[in-house]
Amino acid sequence: MRTHASAKHPHDDAPDTAEDFRRLASLPPGPLRESLREQIIEAWLPMANRLAGRFRNRGESYDDLRQVAAMGLVKAVDRYDPELGNAFESYAVPTITGEVKRHFRDHMWTLHVPRRVQDLRNRVRFAGQDLSQTIPGRRPTVAEIAEHAQLSEEDVRAGLEALESFTALSLDAELPGSEDGYSLSDALGSADPALDVVIDREAVKPRLQALPERERAILYMRFFADMTQSRIAEQLGISQMHVSRLISRCCSRLREQVLQDAA
Repeated sequence: MRTHASAKHPHDDAPDTAEDFRRLASLPPGPLRESLREQIIEAWLPMANRLAGRFRNRGESYDDLRQVAAMGLVKAVDRYDPELGNAFESYAVPTITGEVKRHFRDHMWTLHVPRRVQDLRNRVRFAGQDLSQTIPGRRPTVAEIAEHAQLSEEDVRAGLEALESFTALSLDAELPGSEDGYSLSDALGSADPALDVVIDREAVKPRLQALPERERAILYMRFFADMTQSRIAEQLGISQMHVSRLISRCCSRLREQVLQDAA
């Protein structure tokens, strides 16, 4: 297989595999075709490694990036059609870089972040790196990044927030400035049992309003004014037993009505 340089490739060490791809397309499945396919992949593997190197220092090991880029190269070789007239490199580069970016999007983000925000994150990060070389000694401002990246300040802030969202902080991590081992989990609240009471109150409210006035008054005095049954009976001029039966009957009716409403 020829590997001499060709003028149509932007890299001096890019292999000339145009004829090999034409042969590959004409060969039927079998050992000969598979051998030629492996030779083409091996010839272009240095380019895939160079593309993987562009994504260093982003939280993923270089070896893993090389493997992902190699998978992208294999996909490019298998899908490339020399009859379309385009150089393989023009098809392989976006295929490989797309595979690496997809790896970051699907496997490296702890939280799901929309693609638009991920793109903002990258533009903000690159702009910050460029500006740090021209304004040493301080971090670039939001306005400076926005002007350099041609973004709105709101988009820059979203990108800056995404810079901190690539990985999640452990709940066991000690909070900054804490001297007694106070962790993030210690600051988290728990479910408030009173929420269930709120739901029950809202569910029973329309049914309470539909009760006769005397029964509604009895329930109010018993459960809201905290009056005893004997005091309620004395105030209404009825027996305590009658008050007890009315409370029991009202509560049973309300419970059945609320359960029916829920069903």
